[in-house]
Amino acid sequence: MGLKWVDVTDIAIELSEQHPQVDPQQLRFTDLRQWVLELEQFDDAPEHCGERVLEAIQQAWIDEM
Repeated sequence: MGLKWVDVTDIAIELSEQHPQVDPQQLRFTDLRQWVLELEQFDDAPEHCGERVLEAIQQAWIDEM
């Protein structure tokens, strides 16, 4: 079973491991969305993502740091 948009913490962990040099506070939502879609474990429809979801992922990533 793959990652869905609602799995914000798991997505944030994956992103922090794949992009350790990135400051998530400086990341544009367009880039963040693309990186989530490129995750190997990600399995959800791109259109199910909105700004609130991206904000939640970004915040979870910041919290992981």
